[in-house]
Amino acid sequence: MLKKSWKFGTREVVYAAIGAALYAVLSLATNWIQLPSAGNVSFRPAIVIPMFFGVVFGPIVGFIAGFLGNIISDLIAGYGFWFWWDLGNGVIGLVPGLIAVWMTTYNSFKDIVWGEVFSTIGVLVGMGIASISEMWVSGADMSTVIFANYLPAIIPDLINGLILLPILMIAYAAIVKRSGR
Repeated sequence: MLKKSWKFGTREVVYAAIGAALYAVLSLATNWIQLPSAGNVSFRPAIVIPMFFGVVFGPIVGFIAGFLGNIISDLIAGYGFWFWWDLGNGVIGLVPGLIAVWMTTYNSFKDIVWGEVFSTIGVLVGMGIASISEMWVSGADMSTVIFANYLPAIIPDLINGLILLPILMIAYAAIVKRSGR
């Protein structure tokens, strides 16, 4: 059972590519909405994409959607390449993917709650990795890391994820049911 969630075949490659492309394009749409007093942190409702792809298609797909999608979006937007922030966005997709194997209907209250819990953990850990890296990458002190990076990154990510993930899960469940899978 656990092996299924770590499967990475042709279908997962396609899902990861779709997730990364969706995350990159949708992030670009809101990258211009920079959060005040935050170090290059933008408002990104698209953060739900790696969460959703993790929940539905597993941790590897979720990780690639977040990691590669963030790289593509940041490079196109002119932000450059920030490995630790890209890694943090990958973790945001990986952690929710850890429960993919136990998901059954995607629209049950239990599945939605578990998706939300694991997505919250993913945001807290992923943005923690990214924010703390600023200490050795940029020489930031802990106060700057917390107040200029971590809190401005996690608050909108959590709000967007907690609101949008259940909507996507319920919509996906309807599509799956309608297709007869």
